[in-house]
Amino acid sequence: MSTAPAEPPKGRLRQIAQAYRITKRSERFIGLRLLAWFIVVGGIVGAIGYLIMGWWLALPFGIMSGFLAAVIVFGKRAEHAAYAQIDGQVGAAAGALQMLKRGWHVKTAVAFTKNQDVLHRVVGRPGIILVGEGVPSRVRNLLAAEKKKHARVAGEVPIVDIVVGDGEGQVAIPKLIKHIQKLPKSTTPAEITELMQRLRALDAMRPQAPVPHGPMPTSTKGARKMMQGR
Repeated sequence: MSTAPAEPPKGRLRQIAQAYRITKRSERFIGLRLLAWFIVVGGIVGAIGYLIMGWWLALPFGIMSGFLAAVIVFGKRAEHAAYAQIDGQVGAAAGALQMLKRGWHVKTAVAFTKNQDVLHRVVGRPGIILVGEGVPSRVRNLLAAEKKKHARVAGEVPIVDIVVGDGEGQVAIPKLIKHIQKLPKSTTPAEITELMQRLRALDAMRPQAPVPHGPMPTSTKGARKMMQGR
């Protein structure tokens, strides 16, 4: 089984630099924050290590611990900044869904309206998840129509609908991925494989819908790749 070639170091460094620039736009003092985490965590671990092991082992342990703390904080802040950049714009949900990793099948813009309300589909262990973004009233109508279409091929597989937004009963963009990942798992991998074949047949019967114009998530993808390389 072939595997994708490892990404060149220069490409990874560019992604980290891009994530840092995006984060700095919303968090002016991100550099000082990371430095503070490095010093505090590294200093604490180093001091404890000195008392137990001596300075020759405490020094590298302190440096590695401080660096790890700074990387973790940076990853979280970069993810937050990437979400903040696309939140509230057309295509934001499609961008956030790209953060889903293996085991999830994401298809953006499976249905849409002339007013740029869009419905995306995620298939995974919880079943079929339909994610709508746009004006809530129109999105709910779109979700209802698509749930009927998907029910014809879903069989016993559950269908979950989500409306993206900040209102009651809606899921905000920064919480979308965790919300999906926490859904109850009720579908086996074998059922997913069979379901995907039926969904491809369903998709073949409808016109292809381009993702509406908007800030498609190059920055979010970059942040995800950066965090995967931690």
